[in-house]
Amino acid sequence: QVQLVESGGGSVQSGGSLRLSCVAFGYTYSIDCMGWFRQAPGKEREGVATIDSDGITKYADSTKGRFTISQDNAKTTLYLQMNSLKPEDTAMYYCAAKYAYCRGSLWDYWGQGTQVTVSS
Repeated sequence: QVQLVESGGGSVQSGGSLRLSCVAFGYTYSIDCMGWFRQAPGKEREGVATIDSDGITKYADSTKGRFTISQDNAKTTLYLQMNSLKPEDTAMYYCAAKYAYCRGSLWDYWGQGTQVTVSS
C-alpha cells in the first residue's frame, strides 16, 4: 500500500512559478512510474508529466519547456517545477504512482490533490 501526499499549490500571477511536491509513504520500493495529472473545473483529467524508475520523463505538449518533473534520490518524493505559468494551467494537480511501466492509463495510487490557480 502506498499513500501519496501533495503540497506546494497556491495562487500566482501569469508568468510566475510554483514547485509541487509529492511524498510517497509505504511500499514504494516496487513503484515503476510516477506522474502528475491535473483537472480543471468542467474538464477531464489530463496527464501533465511522468517519470519512470530509469529517470525517463515524458510531458504533455502543453507543458513541454515550462514544466520539469523530477524525483529525489530515494525516489520517495516527486516534484513538478512549473515555470511561465498561464491561466490555462489553473487546475487541481494530482500525484499518481503505479507498479508498472508508464505506458497505459491505469494507475495504482492517487494523492488528494493540490490546487494551482494562475491569474492573468
